[in-house]
Amino acid sequence: MAEEEQQRHHHHLFHHQKDEDKPVDYAKEEKHHKHLEHLGEFGAVAAGAYALHEKHKAKKDPEHAHKHKIEEEVAAAAAVGAAGFAFHEHHEKKEAKAEEHGKKHHHLF
Repeated sequence: MAEEEQQRHHHHLFHHQKDEDKPVDYAKEEKHHKHLEHLGEFGAVAAGAYALHEKHKAKKDPEHAHKHKIEEEVAAAAAVGAAGFAFHEHHEKKEAKAEEHGKKHHHLF
């Protein structure tokens, strides 16, 4: 009984259901990746600004400088991650645009 429930209620991390019969709207996909690219850019700018803010606080508050340095480094790492995500989405957007125009090149790296 438990195995049957497990098979019926199989959960996935992502719930994208792509039908092979359904045509892909590449213009919509390009717009989606452009939106995610902009969100990544915004995240990178926001995290970078917070890192600079914490760097400034570390200089102004020597009593808690270590805490501010750690928060600065975490924010800088978040900025790098967000920039990487934006870069990834930029290439996904370019790929969707190329597929829309009939050029289908899938690059893994």
